[in-house]
Amino acid sequence: MSNQRTVDNSAQRLAALKQCTTLDQFVPLRASLTGGEIALKQFDRTTNTWEPLSYLELNDRIVEWRKALAGLGLTRGARVSILLNNSVDHVLADQAVLANAMIPVPLHAIDTPGSLSFILGDSGAECLITNKYERWLAIEAVREKLPALKTVILTDEVTPAKQKRGGPKIYGVDDFLALGHGVDQLPEGPAPEDLAAIVYTSGTTGKPKGVMLTHNNVVSNVIATLEHIAPAPQPGYVFLSFLPLSHTFERTAGYYLPLGMGCTIVFNRSIMLLSEDFRIVHPDVLISVPRIYERIYARILDRLGKQSAIARALFNTCVDVGWRRFCKANRLPVTATSLSWLDPIVWPILKHLVANKVALQFGGKLKVAIAGGAALNHKVARMFCGLGIPPIQGYGMTEASPIIAGNSLTLNQPDTVGRTFPNVELRLAPDTNEIQIRAPSVMKGYWNRPEDTARVLSPDGWLSTGDVGEFNEEGLLRIRGRIKEIIVTSTGEKVPPVDLELALETDPLFAQTFVVGEARPFISFVAVLNPEEWKKLAAKLGVDPNDKLALQSNAVRSAVLKRARAAAAGFPHYALPRNVVLTLEPWTIDNGLLTPTLKLKRKPLNELFAAQIEEMYLSHARA
Repeated sequence: MSNQRTVDNSAQRLAALKQCTTLDQFVPLRASLTGGEIALKQFDRTTNTWEPLSYLELNDRIVEWRKALAGLGLTRGARVSILLNNSVDHVLADQAVLANAMIPVPLHAIDTPGSLSFILGDSGAECLITNKYERWLAIEAVREKLPALKTVILTDEVTPAKQKRGGPKIYGVDDFLALGHGVDQLPEGPAPEDLAAIVYTSGTTGKPKGVMLTHNNVVSNVIATLEHIAPAPQPGYVFLSFLPLSHTFERTAGYYLPLGMGCTIVFNRSIMLLSEDFRIVHPDVLISVPRIYERIYARILDRLGKQSAIARALFNTCVDVGWRRFCKANRLPVTATSLSWLDPIVWPILKHLVANKVALQFGGKLKVAIAGGAALNHKVARMFCGLGIPPIQGYGMTEASPIIAGNSLTLNQPDTVGRTFPNVELRLAPDTNEIQIRAPSVMKGYWNRPEDTARVLSPDGWLSTGDVGEFNEEGLLRIRGRIKEIIVTSTGEKVPPVDLELALETDPLFAQTFVVGEARPFISFVAVLNPEEWKKLAAKLGVDPNDKLALQSNAVRSAVLKRARAAAAGFPHYALPRNVVLTLEPWTIDNGLLTPTLKLKRKPLNELFAAQIEEMYLSHARA
């Protein structure tokens, strides 16, 4: 018998992971092989410490939750909605539901009660797992009929909350877990083709659609992603989790993938503390959206503007030199200067004086920075690539579990979304260049929406993405825009503008509205105010309705936004407008802003209000 120790590296771990066919097998695998390693870590506010949980401990607690769910009487295929922040409890709930062959329905932790209530009803969820009784009360107040919902579990409540006659049974966490004490036999686990989630994503109707993803869909995407970014992640790598676990991008790349590889996931305390958590956690891998890079970019430029001309010149030189190095390494055109020959000599100095200090804002250990969900601004990408922190952009959609293509550690061209994954067939429609794909990761369809499914998924498995694409000379995919008008924000949220505009115009203050936010951090709108309603509002706020400058005042815009959010209360939180440009000049056929059928001409409107829209987002970023 050989005494040689088995090599433990990413290749060995990936080979072991490939034996798994369902998501619930990931944690038991790592518990059996590297059970003492840390799986999860989160901050405990009662002790003011970061509390670790090993793979063995995590596996034991999942079994405890599985028994409790079985004791609750939930059966195979039952939908269980999870309304929790990124946390150990979220993982326990998700893993136990999956292992009992039930179907998680992840809900966005900061979504509106109206949207949450719709999803609970549409999915036919029998159980809701959330943390606070107040959260349930907010959903209940919507008064949507939820006949299937029988149970609410409160993870932060030790004792049962007050019961309402005719409502679901409510359990505190201790009483819920006690249901499993007499359970000796665990339910049979799922099959690869069983559903692993119903993830709701906005559609053109304005009402979310439930994307049905199977275990095989997600497992195949995890494996394909790992093969694409090899040799990362290595044993011991730390992931900092802050994107909502209700989003498929975070579920696949920031949750299932690291657990499958035996890495450590640390849950961010809150988005407000993200910068501090970077410095505390020192992550090796960052799964993010463009908005995070945009925030840090804006912060760097703001600080740079307050420094000396010499400091600014040094920073810009570092970015320029680093960008040229990056371009050479990634087969991109290089704009040479008379001093470019000095790049190999000055780069180590510039890296020490400038780039390393920026890297500390991400914790100083970052090895893989993945950006997805939306396009990254070229200026932002150039700066980070030049500073030696290159974001690896990819492309995907919830309906594909979600990743379809991506740049890599060895070839990264920021104006593209990289190569199509090997297990993905991709074609461009002849007339429109619409991206269409066929892959093991493509969804089963939309929950209870056969017509919507048929519109995007052909009988032979081709998924129409709605995106227009092309390939560059390297064979890398470039996204050229969207066929439809759905807005995709820089955080990856999809918002149907027409439906939102119709909702806003239910308030008589708004005569016409034009929603904006494509590749922006949030939704805003331009509004033509009804003259009579404007006079009423002006009188209430004590401003002169004839003074055009009054439309730009903070008091007026705050009042208008409050009414706008009330009018759009049925939309998800990310679709609610956060800023506005106001005008009294109507849009007409004559001035070229409406079609003969009175539809908005979006391109002319964007051009007309380009300066105000840009200033609106810049002023918000400076605030």
